[in-house]
Amino acid sequence: MKQNTSLTEGPIRKSLLLFSLPVLFGNVLQSLNGSVNSVWVGRYLGEAALTATSNSNLLMFLLFSTVFGVSMAANILVAQHVGARELPDARRITGTSATFFLLLSLATSALGLLFTPQLLIWMRTPVDALPFAHDYLRIIFAALPFSFGFFFIMAVLRGAGDSKTPFLFMALSVLLDIGLNPLLIFGVGPFPKMGIAGSATATLVAQMVSLISMILYLYRSRHFLCIHRAELALFRIDWRIVKVLVAKGLPMGLQMLVASSSLLVMLTFVNRYGSQVTAAFAACMQLWSYVQMPALALSASVSSMAAQNVGAGRWDRVSRIARTGVAFNFLLSGVLILCVYLLNRPALGLFLPAGAEALEIAAHANIMIVWSFAMFGVTLVLFGVVRSTGATLPPVLLLFVSLWLIRLPLAWLLQQRFAVSGLWASFPLASMASMLLAMAYYKYGGWRAARMDVPRAAPVESA
Repeated sequence: MKQNTSLTEGPIRKSLLLFSLPVLFGNVLQSLNGSVNSVWVGRYLGEAALTATSNSNLLMFLLFSTVFGVSMAANILVAQHVGARELPDARRITGTSATFFLLLSLATSALGLLFTPQLLIWMRTPVDALPFAHDYLRIIFAALPFSFGFFFIMAVLRGAGDSKTPFLFMALSVLLDIGLNPLLIFGVGPFPKMGIAGSATATLVAQMVSLISMILYLYRSRHFLCIHRAELALFRIDWRIVKVLVAKGLPMGLQMLVASSSLLVMLTFVNRYGSQVTAAFAACMQLWSYVQMPALALSASVSSMAAQNVGAGRWDRVSRIARTGVAFNFLLSGVLILCVYLLNRPALGLFLPAGAEALEIAAHANIMIVWSFAMFGVTLVLFGVVRSTGATLPPVLLLFVSLWLIRLPLAWLLQQRFAVSGLWASFPLASMASMLLAMAYYKYGGWRAARMDVPRAAPVESA
């Protein structure tokens, strides 16, 4: 039987680095996958097709925000029980969570397929993009059970201390998606010419093949979380576990919505200054998404690692994990931030034409803003540690304060005097505020007393 990778022993710096890097590389692969697919659709199918995929992806982001929270709750629950060496309970949580995710994905897929036309109208999708969006979104909804399942198993494996296996099958999914896109869009060789539906079908096939391959691999390697024929009762839903997953998961999903919605409001402020400023902001955001990846990977990693140590009662290691995570954030994010400063205009030139006014605006925005992501990274890392005990509501409330009650009002006020530079200045000020709030809650808050308890069950023997 393949045993779990314990995160409760050994050197913390080495363990955290080795655990975080596959998560980071997985995030990079996902972003590259989206960028490459957008190139195929935008360049060869036209602006209306690209608009269709953008509208569809926005809807998928909203759905996955909720799934992210619930999957992270499962991740933390499994990690805590693995850390406590309570493997029967970890398997029971896995079984209930798997069935819950399957039912949730099937229901969402069915509703999405049924109401696709209405959803596109509610989103005010441009008329010329409607046919493309309809064809694309229906297939993406059909792929949801595979996407949700893939997402869930990766989260559970990370909770069990394994970040390498999720990365390997994520890489398989991305390679399949990128490779199949042009074949199915243009109908190369034996493949049918499907247009924009081909792009969505590539995603469906990639997710399905990767999910099935990962499940087969886990069973063949006799992973300790696998549930066998004699243990099928573990797949019965324990609604007490589901209650914990939803109650603790929804705040984590809301955290993504709070961040993305505040950025949308900021975009409305930026749009007031014209297309050049908007283009500059869009180019900057492309770079910022990569600059923030180390902090996002570290946040997920310290959450899994700290949760195992919470389960094991190793509070001394939890504190050291937090300090190490913050140090790695400054190191890894700092390297990327330095690269952006050194290659500011050339990097932005990948998205903006040389000599354009937008290029100078973007370069100025980067100088004012990009360094602040190191501070915001501290917030993400500390929130990752905090939620490892089950304290999931305070982080989303503190994030709401820093982004909605500090950054957006500051942006509105500062632009009155400093124009667009006032908008840029609100980013570092809000990042500093969020870091200080996170540090204060980490030191003085009651997160250490939080719990994600689930009812105990008698151990179930493996087949």
